[in-house]
Amino acid sequence: MSNITPDLGSGIVGNFGGNPPAKYIHDELYVRALVLDNGDKRIVFVVVDNISIAREVFDEAKKNIQKETGIDPKHILMSATHTHSSVSGTWTGRRRHWWNYGLPFDDYQLFLIKRIADGVRNAVKNLEPAKIAWGVGSVPQHVFNRRWIMKEKVKSPFGGYEAVRMNPGVNNENKKEPAGPTDPDVSFISVQALDGRPISILANYSTHYAGGVPKNDVSADYFGVFADRIQQLIGADRQFPHFVGIMSNGTSGDINTVNYGGVQRRYEPYEKMKVVAEDLAQEVYRVYKDLEYHTWIPLDAIQKEVYLKTRTSTAEQIARAKQVLKRPKDKEYWHVHERSYANRLLRMDAEYPRDINIILQAYRIGDLGVSSLPFEVFAETGLELKKKSPFKTTFTIGLANGSYGYLPPPEQHKLGGYETWIGTSKVQEDATVILVDELVKMFIEIK
Repeated sequence: MSNITPDLGSGIVGNFGGNPPAKYIHDELYVRALVLDNGDKRIVFVVVDNISIAREVFDEAKKNIQKETGIDPKHILMSATHTHSSVSGTWTGRRRHWWNYGLPFDDYQLFLIKRIADGVRNAVKNLEPAKIAWGVGSVPQHVFNRRWIMKEKVKSPFGGYEAVRMNPGVNNENKKEPAGPTDPDVSFISVQALDGRPISILANYSTHYAGGVPKNDVSADYFGVFADRIQQLIGADRQFPHFVGIMSNGTSGDINTVNYGGVQRRYEPYEKMKVVAEDLAQEVYRVYKDLEYHTWIPLDAIQKEVYLKTRTSTAEQIARAKQVLKRPKDKEYWHVHERSYANRLLRMDAEYPRDINIILQAYRIGDLGVSSLPFEVFAETGLELKKKSPFKTTFTIGLANGSYGYLPPPEQHKLGGYETWIGTSKVQEDATVILVDELVKMFIEIK
C-alpha cells in the first residue's frame, strides 16, 4: 500500500455542483497493489482510491514500474475504485481532457504516478513463496439497478422524451421496472504465505459506491472500509509484512445501493458504507474459510489496443444546442441539465477526436479469468462476459487503464437515460458488442 491522500483545499469531484474544497480527511486514500509470480510469468493488480484516472497517468506509472522492476506494462492492470470523495485523477482545467494527449500532468497526477509506482515496487520487495485460491460469494442486498423504465416517457436534455430515468426516487409513481439486471457476486483472490499467514485478498463487487459522505470530506468509501474489515476478520492485524486488503469496482455503471422499488431507511454520514463493507467482508470471510489453495498455478496476461469511434451529433442536435445556449440563463429550461449537456454536445462536436484507442486486458490465474475495461460498465456486460468466458470463474474490473465514461449496451442506448447521454457516454453505441467479442477471444487465447 502507498498513501495518496490529497492536501486539504484540493477540489473534491464526484457530484453535480462543482468541486468543493477538501476540509477534512475522514479516512486516508491508498494505492493497493498485488504482484503474482509463478516463476514463469509476473502479473500485477493496482487498485487506486480515486473516482477515475486518465490513461496517461496510468501509462506513465507503468513506465516507471518497468524502469524500476522490469515488469512488462502489458502485465500491469491498473484501476480506480470510483469513490466519489476524492480528487480527480483525470485532466483538470478548461481544456485538459482525456483526448488532449501530451499535456503536462498537474501536481496531484504527478503525485499519483510516483505513489502508484512506489506501491508496486514495495509489493515486489515483499515477494515470497506463497499459495493462492479464489472464490465467489453472493451479496444481493446492495446491488440495485438505478435505471428505471418509466410508465410515461420523461424529458431528455436534448429535447424530446426518453423511456428511462436514473435514480427515479422511491415515491415516483411513474416508475415501472428496472431497465436491466444486477450482479450479486463478490469474487475474490486470496494469497497466503506457505505457513498460512494472510498476504492479500483482492475482491471485486459491482455496486457504484455507498456515499453518505459530507461534501467537503475525503473518503475511500466502502472500498477502504472493506480492506480494513476483512483484515480484522481473518486475523491479519499488526503483522509484517502488512496484509493488503483490496476491493476493486466491477461492472457497476448502472448499479447502486439504493432500492427504489422498496422501503428506504435513513443512514447517518458514513453509516451506509460500513454496512455495505461489513456484509461484503462477512461473505468473503465465509467463503474464505473453505478455500483450497494451490502452491503453483499457470499465470498469463494479454493486452490489446482497440480503436473505437466517438459519439457524433446530428445537425439538428447541434442547432438546438446552440439555441439553448443563446437563451438567458434565468429562463426556464426544458430539462434541468439542458444547458450543461448542450455545452458538452458542442464541445464533443468541435474538439473530440473521431476515434480513440483503449486498452483491453485479460488475465489467467489458474482457472480464474479476469478481464478489464476502461469504462463504467453495465452489469449486463459483466454477466455476458461471465457467461461467454472459457474459465470456470470470471470477473471484470471496470475503470481500468483509463476512464472514458459510461459504456451502455446498444439496447440501453435505445432507452435513453443519463448514462446514455452524449457527453456522459463518449464512444460508439455498439462498443460493448466489439469489446465483449475481443475479450472473449483474448480469454480463449490465454486459456
